[in-house]
Amino acid sequence: MSAAAAIMTLMGAAPSMAQNSPVVVELYQSQGCSDCPPAQDNLNRLADRPDVLALSFAVTYWDYLGWKDSFASQQFTQRQRDYATRSDTGEVATPQYWINGRTTVLGANPARVAQVMAQEHLTGGPPVSLSGNKIAIGSGGAPHGGADVWLVRYDPRTIQVAVRAGENGGRTLPHRDVVRKLTKVGRWTGAPLSIAIAPGKDAAWKTAVLLQAGDGGPILAAAKG
Repeated sequence: MSAAAAIMTLMGAAPSMAQNSPVVVELYQSQGCSDCPPAQDNLNRLADRPDVLALSFAVTYWDYLGWKDSFASQQFTQRQRDYATRSDTGEVATPQYWINGRTTVLGANPARVAQVMAQEHLTGGPPVSLSGNKIAIGSGGAPHGGADVWLVRYDPRTIQVAVRAGENGGRTLPHRDVVRKLTKVGRWTGAPLSIAIAPGKDAAWKTAVLLQAGDGGPILAAAKG
Protein backbone atom coordinates (compact mmCIF):
# COMPACT_ATOMS: atom_id res chain seq x y z
CA MET A 1 0.00 0.00 0.00
CA SER A 2 1.31 3.48 -0.89
CA ALA A 3 1.83 6.12 1.81
CA ALA A 4 -1.05 8.19 0.39
CA ALA A 5 -3.37 5.19 0.37
CA ALA A 6 -2.39 4.32 3.93
CA ILE A 7 -3.22 7.84 5.10
CA MET A 8 -6.62 7.71 3.45
CA THR A 9 -7.36 4.28 4.95
CA LEU A 10 -6.44 5.43 8.44
CA MET A 11 -8.60 8.52 8.05
CA GLY A 12 -11.59 6.47 6.95
CA ALA A 13 -12.17 8.50 3.78
CA ALA A 14 -14.20 7.01 0.97
CA PRO A 15 -12.13 5.81 -1.99
CA SER A 16 -14.30 7.51 -4.61
CA MET A 17 -12.69 9.92 -7.04
CA ALA A 18 -13.36 13.62 -6.51
CA GLN A 19 -15.42 14.71 -9.49
CA ASN A 20 -13.88 17.16 -11.96
CA SER A 21 -11.23 18.33 -9.50
CA PRO A 22 -8.10 19.93 -10.97
CA VAL A 23 -4.67 18.65 -10.00
CA VAL A 24 -3.52 20.93 -7.18
CA VAL A 25 0.14 21.89 -7.55
CA GLU A 26 1.49 24.00 -4.68
CA LEU A 27 4.95 25.49 -5.03
CA TYR A 28 6.78 26.75 -1.95
CA GLN A 29 9.43 29.22 -2.99
CA SER A 30 11.11 32.51 -2.14
CA GLN A 31 12.38 35.44 -4.16
CA GLY A 32 15.52 35.23 -2.02
CA CYS A 33 16.31 31.62 -3.00
CA SER A 34 18.67 31.23 -5.95
CA ASP A 35 17.31 27.75 -6.76
CA CYS A 36 13.69 28.88 -6.98
CA PRO A 37 13.32 30.78 -10.29
CA PRO A 38 13.33 27.65 -12.52
CA ALA A 39 10.63 26.07 -10.36
CA GLN A 40 8.53 29.22 -10.51
CA ASP A 41 8.99 29.30 -14.30
CA ASN A 42 7.62 25.76 -14.44
CA LEU A 43 4.63 26.73 -12.32
CA ASN A 44 4.06 29.72 -14.59
CA ARG A 45 3.67 27.30 -17.50
CA LEU A 46 1.34 25.00 -15.55
CA ALA A 47 -0.87 28.01 -14.76
CA ASP A 48 -2.28 27.90 -18.30
CA ARG A 49 -3.66 24.37 -17.97
CA PRO A 50 -7.41 24.20 -17.25
CA ASP A 51 -7.00 20.84 -15.47
CA VAL A 52 -4.43 22.24 -13.02
CA LEU A 53 -4.72 24.56 -10.04
CA ALA A 54 -1.20 26.01 -9.79
CA LEU A 55 -0.50 27.97 -6.61
CA SER A 56 2.69 29.82 -5.70
CA PHE A 57 3.23 30.15 -1.94
CA ALA A 58 6.04 32.48 -0.86
CA VAL A 59 7.76 31.56 2.41
CA THR A 60 9.56 33.76 4.91
CA TYR A 61 12.55 31.79 6.14
CA TRP A 62 15.01 33.01 3.49
CA ASP A 63 14.26 36.70 4.12
CA TYR A 64 17.35 36.92 6.32
CA LEU A 65 19.61 36.42 3.29
CA GLY A 66 19.20 40.07 2.34
CA TRP A 67 15.93 40.27 0.43
CA LYS A 68 12.46 40.17 1.98
CA ASP A 69 10.04 38.34 -0.32
CA SER A 70 7.28 40.75 -1.30
CA PHE A 71 4.56 38.04 -1.25
CA ALA A 72 5.73 35.98 1.72
CA SER A 73 3.53 35.13 4.69
CA GLN A 74 4.25 33.31 7.91
CA GLN A 75 0.95 31.51 7.32
CA PHE A 76 2.35 30.03 4.09
CA THR A 77 5.57 29.02 5.85
CA GLN A 78 3.50 27.23 8.48
CA ARG A 79 1.46 25.48 5.80
CA GLN A 80 4.64 24.03 4.32
CA ARG A 81 5.81 22.99 7.79
CA ASP A 82 2.47 21.28 8.39
CA TYR A 83 3.07 19.18 5.27
CA ALA A 84 6.56 18.30 6.51
CA THR A 85 5.22 17.28 9.92
CA ARG A 86 2.40 15.19 8.47
CA SER A 87 4.75 13.41 6.07
CA ASP A 88 7.40 12.78 8.77
CA THR A 89 10.13 14.55 6.79
CA GLY A 90 10.35 17.17 9.53
CA GLU A 91 12.16 19.64 7.29
CA VAL A 92 11.23 22.29 4.76
CA ALA A 93 13.21 23.47 1.75
CA THR A 94 12.78 25.54 -1.38
CA PRO A 95 11.79 25.04 -4.05
CA GLN A 96 9.33 22.35 -3.04
CA TYR A 97 6.17 21.20 -4.78
CA TRP A 98 3.26 19.45 -3.11
CA ILE A 99 0.87 17.75 -5.51
CA ASN A 100 -2.68 17.23 -4.18
CA GLY A 101 -1.28 17.56 -0.67
CA ARG A 102 -0.01 13.99 -0.96
CA THR A 103 3.25 13.76 -2.86
CA THR A 104 6.22 16.12 -2.77
CA VAL A 105 8.91 16.96 -5.29
CA LEU A 106 11.99 18.83 -4.13
CA GLY A 107 13.90 21.09 -6.48
CA ALA A 108 13.11 22.48 -9.91
CA ASN A 109 12.29 19.18 -11.59
CA PRO A 110 9.60 19.64 -14.28
CA ALA A 111 9.85 16.04 -15.49
CA ARG A 112 9.26 14.60 -12.03
CA VAL A 113 6.43 17.06 -11.35
CA ALA A 114 4.75 16.03 -14.62
CA GLN A 115 5.17 12.36 -13.72
CA VAL A 116 3.57 12.80 -10.29
CA MET A 117 0.75 14.90 -11.75
CA ALA A 118 -0.05 12.10 -14.19
CA GLN A 119 -0.16 9.53 -11.38
CA GLU A 120 -1.94 11.55 -8.68
CA HIS A 121 -5.71 11.66 -8.49
CA LEU A 122 -7.85 13.30 -5.85
CA THR A 123 -9.76 10.62 -3.96
CA GLY A 124 -12.15 10.46 -1.05
CA GLY A 125 -13.76 13.78 -1.75
CA PRO A 126 -17.26 14.92 -2.71
CA PRO A 127 -18.20 17.14 -5.67
CA VAL A 128 -17.08 20.72 -5.05
CA SER A 129 -18.14 23.75 -7.07
CA LEU A 130 -17.43 27.45 -6.93
CA SER A 131 -19.92 29.80 -8.52
CA GLY A 132 -20.18 33.53 -7.94
CA ASN A 133 -20.34 34.10 -4.21
CA LYS A 134 -21.01 30.50 -3.16
CA ILE A 135 -19.05 27.33 -2.46
CA ALA A 136 -21.11 24.13 -2.77
CA ILE A 137 -19.85 20.81 -1.42
CA GLY A 138 -21.75 17.57 -1.92
CA SER A 139 -22.23 14.65 0.42
CA GLY A 140 -19.77 11.86 0.97
CA GLY A 141 -17.69 9.90 3.43
CA ALA A 142 -15.72 12.46 5.43
CA PRO A 143 -12.43 11.67 7.15
CA HIS A 144 -12.44 11.31 10.93
CA GLY A 145 -12.98 14.78 12.39
CA GLY A 146 -14.08 16.23 9.06
CA ALA A 147 -12.16 18.27 6.48
CA ASP A 148 -11.21 21.94 6.27
CA VAL A 149 -12.64 24.17 3.56
CA TRP A 150 -10.02 26.67 2.38
CA LEU A 151 -10.77 29.72 0.26
CA VAL A 152 -7.80 30.72 -1.89
CA ARG A 153 -7.35 34.10 -3.58
CA TYR A 154 -4.53 34.18 -6.09
CA ASP A 155 -3.24 36.55 -8.75
CA PRO A 156 -3.14 34.98 -12.23
CA ARG A 157 -1.29 37.89 -13.80
CA THR A 158 2.41 37.77 -14.59
CA ILE A 159 4.06 39.92 -11.93
CA GLN A 160 7.60 41.00 -12.67
CA VAL A 161 9.54 41.26 -9.40
CA ALA A 162 12.78 43.24 -9.46
CA VAL A 163 14.97 41.70 -6.78
CA ARG A 164 17.51 44.22 -5.56
CA ALA A 165 19.49 42.22 -2.99
CA GLY A 166 20.29 38.74 -1.77
CA GLU A 167 20.98 35.64 -3.83
CA ASN A 168 18.85 36.83 -6.75
CA GLY A 169 19.90 40.46 -6.52
CA GLY A 170 19.81 42.20 -9.92
CA ARG A 171 17.35 39.74 -11.43
CA THR A 172 13.74 40.35 -12.45
CA LEU A 173 11.62 37.29 -11.72
CA PRO A 174 8.20 36.60 -13.29
CA HIS A 175 5.59 35.20 -10.90
CA ARG A 176 2.15 33.82 -11.73
CA ASP A 177 -0.69 32.41 -9.62
CA VAL A 178 0.73 34.02 -6.50
CA VAL A 179 -1.40 33.22 -3.46
CA ARG A 180 -2.43 36.48 -1.82
CA LYS A 181 -4.92 35.24 0.74
CA LEU A 182 -5.72 31.86 2.28
CA THR A 183 -8.75 31.63 4.57
CA LYS A 184 -10.36 28.70 6.34
CA VAL A 185 -14.10 29.23 5.75
CA GLY A 186 -15.73 26.06 6.99
CA ARG A 187 -15.60 22.40 7.92
CA TRP A 188 -17.13 19.55 5.96
CA THR A 189 -18.36 16.52 7.91
CA GLY A 190 -20.00 14.53 5.12
CA ALA A 191 -23.31 16.33 4.69
CA PRO A 192 -23.92 18.76 1.80
CA LEU A 193 -22.53 22.18 2.63
CA SER A 194 -23.06 25.65 1.15
CA ILE A 195 -20.81 28.57 2.11
CA ALA A 196 -21.35 32.18 1.07
CA ILE A 197 -18.16 34.12 0.27
CA ALA A 198 -17.45 37.81 -0.20
CA PRO A 199 -15.82 39.24 -3.34
CA GLY A 200 -12.03 39.31 -3.41
CA LYS A 201 -10.09 42.42 -2.44
CA ASP A 202 -8.79 42.80 -6.00
CA ALA A 203 -11.11 42.16 -8.96
CA ALA A 204 -8.19 40.67 -10.91
CA TRP A 205 -7.61 37.92 -8.37
CA LYS A 206 -8.99 34.46 -9.02
CA THR A 207 -10.66 32.24 -6.48
CA ALA A 208 -10.22 28.56 -5.66
CA VAL A 209 -11.42 26.23 -2.94
CA LEU A 210 -9.56 23.32 -1.35
CA LEU A 211 -11.14 20.57 0.73
CA GLN A 212 -8.32 19.26 2.90
CA ALA A 213 -8.16 16.58 5.58
CA GLY A 214 -6.58 18.67 8.35
CA ASP A 215 -3.39 20.71 8.53
CA GLY A 216 -0.83 19.12 6.22
CA GLY A 217 -3.27 16.43 5.18
CA PRO A 218 -4.22 15.25 1.70
CA ILE A 219 -6.47 17.40 -0.45
CA LEU A 220 -9.72 15.53 -1.06
CA ALA A 221 -11.25 17.81 -3.70
CA ALA A 222 -10.73 21.22 -5.26
CA ALA A 223 -12.38 23.70 -7.58
CA LYS A 224 -11.36 26.93 -9.22
CA GLY A 225 -13.49 29.82 -10.37
